[in-house]
Amino acid sequence: MTRYMRHASAFCALLLLALLVNATRVQVVDSASLDGNSANRRPAIARFEQPRGDILVDGRPITGSKDTGEQLRYERTYNNGPLYAPVTGFASQVYGTTFLENAEDGILSGTDPMLAPLPLWNDVTRARNPGGKVETTIKAAVQRAAYSGMGGKRGAVAAVEPSTGKILALVSTPSYDPERLSGTGRAVARAWARLNGGAEKPMLNRAIRQTYPPGSTFKVVTAAAALESGAVKDPDAPTKSPDPYTLPGTRTRLTNEVEGCADASLRFAFQWSCNTVFAKLGVDTGLGPMVETARKFGFDDSGPRIPSPASPSRFDTSLDKPQLALSSIGQYETRATPLQMALVAAAVANGGSLKAPYLVERTTTDDGDVVAASGPRTLRQAMNPGTAARLREMMTQVVEKGTGANAAVPGATVGGKTGTAQHGIGNSGTPYAWFVSWAQGREEPEPSVAVAVVVEDASADRGDISGGGSAAPVAKAVMEAALSGGGAR
Repeated sequence: MTRYMRHASAFCALLLLALLVNATRVQVVDSASLDGNSANRRPAIARFEQPRGDILVDGRPITGSKDTGEQLRYERTYNNGPLYAPVTGFASQVYGTTFLENAEDGILSGTDPMLAPLPLWNDVTRARNPGGKVETTIKAAVQRAAYSGMGGKRGAVAAVEPSTGKILALVSTPSYDPERLSGTGRAVARAWARLNGGAEKPMLNRAIRQTYPPGSTFKVVTAAAALESGAVKDPDAPTKSPDPYTLPGTRTRLTNEVEGCADASLRFAFQWSCNTVFAKLGVDTGLGPMVETARKFGFDDSGPRIPSPASPSRFDTSLDKPQLALSSIGQYETRATPLQMALVAAAVANGGSLKAPYLVERTTTDDGDVVAASGPRTLRQAMNPGTAARLREMMTQVVEKGTGANAAVPGATVGGKTGTAQHGIGNSGTPYAWFVSWAQGREEPEPSVAVAVVVEDASADRGDISGGGSAAPVAKAVMEAALSGGGAR
């Protein structure tokens, strides 16, 4: 009898050991795959069992959380959702996260280990931290001015502080309310289908994710390349540019929208946006210096992270002479985001120094302790200070007595550059209207804002667009709001 009891005990011990081994395998070896299994709802339930942390503008939350009492308990809410959608993105139980909601998800959801009171505290206690806060660099008044100025037209606005790289406004229109994607009901699925199926593409962040031909606003880069390389030594000297200009090796003739461009000086050509002068100037400067200067401004890199990734802007590095001529006036394959063109204007305003753009001022715990903070960071010197000073002077003249008069702000010094970008098959599409600018208040030691505006569906003739009829007034409103100090939400 004793022998049978020993056998039974040994068998039970083996069963117990097998259970322990299997439990260890499930909890240690297979835990990652089980956590990631689409049939496992526990991570999702845990993720939404507490309120999400807030995103702040001017120190005030533009997001919130609503207790539904359901299994995925807390749904994301948004204050002025369409206004801030290009900044916040969305946080959806079904469709995930985008933009700041995605880039700062660890802080907002409370899963970032930096939120724990002590290292490894959460691993030991299995506790979950309250969601932290994300303080943005956005100024509410500047954001509102940009959004209102667009008036629902397709396009985008980006505004930055030249001396720091802080993003003051980021607008994409038409927009959408990200709160419609919160929850799990049928209305969420219908909203998703409608937002993704519309021709207006309201969920496309045109400010940082869409690239456009920059048109004549790219002449800022071309002028910098010509001055830096020595192709132009005196901005007031004739450039020996014919009007019309026949592209090298072709019979294609390039013309202008204004008179007086034949042999015009760089200053006159910049002020009145002479295509013939800048196309020839790009060829005279050469592909190497043009590519080098474009790269210094931020073209042809991977695109900035603000912290959401922005699409890269492109200046082709393998161009023949006629292609180089067209690329030098912002056409052919040249492409830029509105944020990139705002950085071009900012580099001019900041003495040639290009600062890294950033959207998050700091992240904090729920009770306000700082987790991480951002600050100014120089990307590169886009041009020497002397060249930047010349370009500032020429951009100022564009606004004071050239094509950018609609951007003038009383009591402030404003520099700008208009642009019209042809696109579509045979350039048949309605031209994109561009305006890039910077502004300096009367009592300010340096420019405090740089802006880029693009309007896709400008309902004006080409001459009016070239004169800043569509984009310049939007930039003016944005600069006025920035110069007034931003204001409260």
